[in-house]
Amino acid sequence: MESTGKELAHLAIGLLDLTSLNAADNDAHIVELCRRALTPFGPVASVCVYPRFVALARKTLRQLDCPSVRLVTVANFPFGGSRIAPIIADIEQAIAAGVDEVDVVYPYHALIAAEAEPAKALLGACRAVCEGRVRFKVILETGVLRDPQLIRRASLDAIEAGADFIKTSTGKSPVSATEQAVRIILTAIAESEAPVGIKVCGGIRTLDDVRLYVDLVHSRFGDEWLNPERLRMGAIGLLDELSACLQA
Repeated sequence: MESTGKELAHLAIGLLDLTSLNAADNDAHIVELCRRALTPFGPVASVCVYPRFVALARKTLRQLDCPSVRLVTVANFPFGGSRIAPIIADIEQAIAAGVDEVDVVYPYHALIAAEAEPAKALLGACRAVCEGRVRFKVILETGVLRDPQLIRRASLDAIEAGADFIKTSTGKSPVSATEQAVRIILTAIAESEAPVGIKVCGGIRTLDDVRLYVDLVHSRFGDEWLNPERLRMGAIGLLDELSACLQA
């Protein structure tokens, strides 16, 4: 995609999922995160927080009057457990607290152990709870799966389960998003012809990183995919880089 650095930076801000999923998170930190979502160059796509902060984040976003910023939380994060009952309970509580999207971690350890059924059962149960209520996103943890065939298998499982988005990574593993993983996910989506978006997460630190992934998506699906309904970026540290570019 041909664009100037400033044009790309402005686009990327609108695709950004501003995320804080750290053990040290507290109320003040979450309130500040929500405030940062309203940048001088437009709002980010979403704010992502742990379930215990959903109610606070929802209240703060309402006070800030930013209805376009979606509120996201996670389930079975970051290790991808497959016990259905507690995960469903967490999702139900998050929905009641006002979340817009739920990110569920694909049980990647089960897939590595050649046990696909627990993953499929979990995704199906989560989709059933989310359907018609909130957007359902699936995190594959591609940096741990590594094998292209496993990444493809997990992508297809997520698509078959009715995921609205496939996310590359939790951002908590040593290897997060890679060009290879994104290509595999995009190919699976294209072949399925399903209305599934992609979120590229982890290791995105510079405008050059943004350009790489935007170009991959654009070359596969065109201009109509360059919006937060189809493409997201997950990298909280990237916001400062994008803002600096736009202020230069």
